[in-house]
Amino acid sequence: MGIIGLGPHGERAAPPERVILLPNDITLARRKRFRVVIVMHTLESDWSKQLVQGIIGTLGDAGAIVVEVVDCGFSAEAQIHALKRIRLMQLDCVISLPITSEAVAEAHSMIAATGTRLVLVDNVPSGLLPFKDYASLVSADNYGLGMMAAEMLAEHVPKNGRVALLGYDKEFFATNEREISFSRWISTKRPDITTDIFHFDSLRTVGKLANDLLTQPFRPSGVFVVWDTPCVEVLKVMNQIGIYVPTTTIDLGSKVASNLAQGGPVKGIAAQRPFQQGESVGKTTVTDLLGRKCPEWIALPGLAVRQSNVVESYQAIWRMPAPRAILEGLAPR
Repeated sequence: MGIIGLGPHGERAAPPERVILLPNDITLARRKRFRVVIVMHTLESDWSKQLVQGIIGTLGDAGAIVVEVVDCGFSAEAQIHALKRIRLMQLDCVISLPITSEAVAEAHSMIAATGTRLVLVDNVPSGLLPFKDYASLVSADNYGLGMMAAEMLAEHVPKNGRVALLGYDKEFFATNEREISFSRWISTKRPDITTDIFHFDSLRTVGKLANDLLTQPFRPSGVFVVWDTPCVEVLKVMNQIGIYVPTTTIDLGSKVASNLAQGGPVKGIAAQRPFQQGESVGKTTVTDLLGRKCPEWIALPGLAVRQSNVVESYQAIWRMPAPRAILEGLAPR
């Protein structure tokens, strides 16, 4: 599947294959021993861990030293504090996944103002421009992921049904794109379905929101959650109250993948490729530090995962055997 969406400034995506490191590049980079810090929104999710592994491995191949990996715990304040602290360090590059667009914009601008290179993952703070303030944005095709999730959910929603979209109440490019594309696909391809949009401001509030939705007299006939970690909280509520509604989400975390394999309420997952994205972030960082211009937006296509292809998809994305919980959920062929 090709890249469908546009970047935060309306740019067309470049494929990750546009940025490669040749043997001579690796040799030169190893001589320079670049120093890098990675600033993550969270390190709790499977997605985050795989992304960071891909980045660190690729940087290590090129002799770049990862001085620190910062876990901001989904706190804009923590990210601002971290960026203010590390801007005083002697770094060649900061790789950052901005938690929001507005609140952390000034702190990211401070990094750029020090002369330290900045590579962004998944989100661009408000007011920052490519080539001026940051080298490149590397993300998934989040617009395409939202469409995949809508199509897979619609297969399980009856005519004239209602679906609940559980979105993130922050200015965040990736989740905004998913919400927009999900809603547009439903309104265009299944106009009989009504989409009701709800937002959570943190993972702590997802459970109450899900409980309120699922226990109302006219509960939805489908649920879409913008990524897998809050989706796990929704699944916990379904188990607690004994009400199960077809659900789709984004990111092939082990818990939602197991639920899908075992025939649970998760009916489809639009999967990102975090390890491969991390490799692309690493290559982009080294290429930029060697003085070569990278595309302003690099995007990776997603993968539609259903029960029928969950095992091979898990192996392809995570580069490891599928857990027993996934393997045991599948009927023998």
